[in-house]
Amino acid sequence: MARINHLAIVVEHIEPALKFWRDALGLEVGQVQRNEAEEVEIAFLPLGESEIELLAPLNETSGVAKFLARRGPGMHHICLEVEHIEAVMQRLRAHGVELLNETPKENEAGTKYCFIHPKSAFGVLVELYEPGQRGR
Repeated sequence: MARINHLAIVVEHIEPALKFWRDALGLEVGQVQRNEAEEVEIAFLPLGESEIELLAPLNETSGVAKFLARRGPGMHHICLEVEHIEAVMQRLRAHGVELLNETPKENEAGTKYCFIHPKSAFGVLVELYEPGQRGR
C-alpha cells in the first residue's frame, strides 16, 4: 500500500458542503467534475499528499443516492493507493475477502479501481486505486 489516496464523504449537494470544507476550513478546491459513469458530482480538495472527495448524487438511483437515503451524509469510503491492483485483489481473495467487483474498473485517466465489501473490512467500504499514467 503506497498511501491513503483520498477519503470520500457523501453530501446531498456540493456547493453547501463547500461552505464548510472550503470557506470555513480554508481547504482549496482542486476541481469539481461530473462522473456520469458513477452518477456523481465530485469536488476534489487536496490535503497534503491525499485529498478529500465530496460526492453528491446526480440522480435518485445512483449508488451514492441510495447510500445517502439509507445513512445520510457522512463518511463513504477510504481509498488506498496500490501499485499492482490485480495482485492485491488476488491476495485479498486468497484471504477470503469479498470484493464488490471481480475485475478492476478503469476511468478515463487510466486509473484502475475496485471496492472491498464492508463486511470484509469491519464495516468500512475500502477502495483500491492504481493511478494510471495519465493520472500521475
